Amino acid sequence: MALFQSVFAMLYQFGDTFAFLVISCAGLAVIFGMMGVINLAHGEFIMCGAYVTASTARVGVPLPLAILIGALVAGAVGMIVERLVIRHLYHRPLDSIIATWGISLIATQGVLIVLGSTMQGVGTPLGSIDVGGRSYSLYRIVLMACALGLLGGLYLLFYHSRFGVIARATIQKPQMAHALGVNTGRMYGLTFGLGAALAGLAGGLYAPTMTMVPTMGATFIVESFVTVVVGGADIFVGAAPAAAILALIKAGLTAWYGQLFGQIGLLVTVILVIRILPGGLSGWLKGTSR
Repeated sequence: MALFQSVFAMLYQFGDTFAFLVISCAGLAVIFGMMGVINLAHGEFIMCGAYVTASTARVGVPLPLAILIGALVAGAVGMIVERLVIRHLYHRPLDSIIATWGISLIATQGVLIVLGSTMQGVGTPLGSIDVGGRSYSLYRIVLMACALGLLGGLYLLFYHSRFGVIARATIQKPQMAHALGVNTGRMYGLTFGLGAALAGLAGGLYAPTMTMVPTMGATFIVESFVTVVVGGADIFVGAAPAAAILALIKAGLTAWYGQLFGQIGLLVTVILVIRILPGGLSGWLKGTSR
């Protein structure tokens, strides 16, 4: 019985970390991994989704619908940001870093001034289960299922839909796509908006588990970048194994040595991957790493 309890606790910790990494990095994987835009405002899109989700849930909207509204609002904000700022900075990575960092500061300080230093959140739904005298949140198990569903949904969207094919063609060969009649500007806007909506979805899904503060996006951004960098350029090949490996490393180190060593383990892993596998896991799996 004690062995079962230990194994269950380890699997639960692994699944929880895996879900967090996948859900938090999905939007960044589209914007940074696919589009090549280093989006330092990723955390603020997550914060936007979380704040909208909490606000709509408190007025009586069912939580699943509130999460969807949060994702849609974040996506709409992302499309506006892309049209006004990002569109002029493609293929200018240093400028995009400065611009998105500025957007991040403006968003954080703006929310702090307008809404205050904290906001009333929503309670964690579904309750918990008891295994060996320890309580485990059922909602976090739902988040694990959401992470797997998100990976599958993105794969189907980008590889088995007209939008996905056109989006990948536009990002990889914009001149050719434009010559074939694709409205590349609109496609860039929709793709960036999708990435922002996925970030908002992450915020909405984790809103019931977190304290609503303007800087809450910082909780996600390090793990998001680490997962995308370790995964490599092809997010659909690299994201899942990267999240699984990082989740195993973080869960193991956290269980044995504490949360600080878990974070250090993630950073050491990304340093080693950049040094040994410049193309990330996806490049290695596809045989393109040097």
